[in-house]
Amino acid sequence: MSKGYTAILFISDFVSTMIAFFSVYWLRYGSGIFPVDIELYLNDLWLPALFIYLYWLIFYFYNGLYHLPEAPSRTDENVKVFKATSYGVIILFLITFDTFNPLSPGRLILLIYWLAQLGITILFRSIILSVRHKQLMKGIGLTPGFIVGCNPRGYEIYKKILQFPALGYKILGFIATDDEDCREDSYEGVPLIGHLNDIAALIRKYQVRQLVIAFDRDKHDKVLDVINKAADTRVGMKILPDMYDIISGLARTQQIYGIPLIDINPGIMQPWEKAVKRLFDVLISVLVLLVFLPFGLLLALLIKLDSRGPVFYTQERLGLYGKPFKIIKFRSMKHDVGEPGEKVILTTKDDERVTRIGKFIRRYRLDEVPQMINVLKGDMSIIGPRPDMPKLTEQLEKQIPLYRHRMKVKPGITGWAQISVPYPQTREEVIEKFNCDIYYIENMSLKLDLKIILNTIVIMFSGSGT
Repeated sequence: MSKGYTAILFISDFVSTMIAFFSVYWLRYGSGIFPVDIELYLNDLWLPALFIYLYWLIFYFYNGLYHLPEAPSRTDENVKVFKATSYGVIILFLITFDTFNPLSPGRLILLIYWLAQLGITILFRSIILSVRHKQLMKGIGLTPGFIVGCNPRGYEIYKKILQFPALGYKILGFIATDDEDCREDSYEGVPLIGHLNDIAALIRKYQVRQLVIAFDRDKHDKVLDVINKAADTRVGMKILPDMYDIISGLARTQQIYGIPLIDINPGIMQPWEKAVKRLFDVLISVLVLLVFLPFGLLLALLIKLDSRGPVFYTQERLGLYGKPFKIIKFRSMKHDVGEPGEKVILTTKDDERVTRIGKFIRRYRLDEVPQMINVLKGDMSIIGPRPDMPKLTEQLEKQIPLYRHRMKVKPGITGWAQISVPYPQTREEVIEKFNCDIYYIENMSLKLDLKIILNTIVIMFSGSGT
């Protein structure tokens, strides 16, 4: 959903929370229905009301109520509001529970407050989502997309999308594979816009945000091709259920208006978790750089004395969606160990290219500390798959299907692969590391990040870095 609608939801929840709070205040202290033990004035309640709003804001963020799909279901969203509000009131009930007077009027007031908060919030949000629904029915605010597959299945999906505009999609064209015989240049006025080999360029040109993959059953191998070719773009993907086995583990089932589609690589982390993760990245990187500064100056001197060459080593790596950036590390290898254009050679445990001081800093992962600057700049996160060199990525994606899938999240200084697998020296070990990266992407959470950090600290102090 657009940022404008998200802002409206924030305002709506603020208004509904204020109405519920002050309505219950009037019922308790101004209606005369309940006995009044103390006298509260309206002017004294604005600060508590703001705290209550922040309380609900946290609960609604946690339950994903501000992270809506382009065409949200009013029923599904209202169920989420019900669950979030109920959990919040249960916690308020436990916090304010009086063991000596469990049936006090406050218990009844809390029940009334739950009904008020729930009812008003659902009412306001339903109005907003109904307006959104009507706009979609009129063709306003639709998500631009392509159907990948110039075949009867693709045409059938297009008819369904045309029949139900509230799905939220505006199909700009069809994408054909090289082996599809598309005799017509268009279908019902929608053009054949290009071929699979050009899909990344077409996505950027037409600013497409959604792909619907509709291949015939004998072309399932093409699904991986689409995922790889669109890996560097910010586009969502949906496939038909009988292709699920191809990308099992990277998908989430969704059924809309009788169209059974599956989301490929849906966002695992909630928006609030992403915000906390970024805040954590900034705070930790600033703290580490400040604390490490004195030792870093000494380390820089030792590197300079140990071998000729610069203190820092910079190299182009691929970041989020394949965007190149310069990674910064303390130099741990001999200067000019490689020639441009040669095949990338992976670092091994006893690599002869590593200097004497380099062995020490690599063992305790001290060479990675300057990458905190990359984290501050936003090129990297503290936790994530390690960023690869373009040449290495080019080599590995020829051998490992979906290798570019690693770039769907920000690269990290450390990750699940780094605490799980030693330096890869065989193709099997490279694949094992890739599988660890995919595991992290599929299970991203703040809890998993904390587990990785604790294990990384243990590895650093034990000197058993991978």
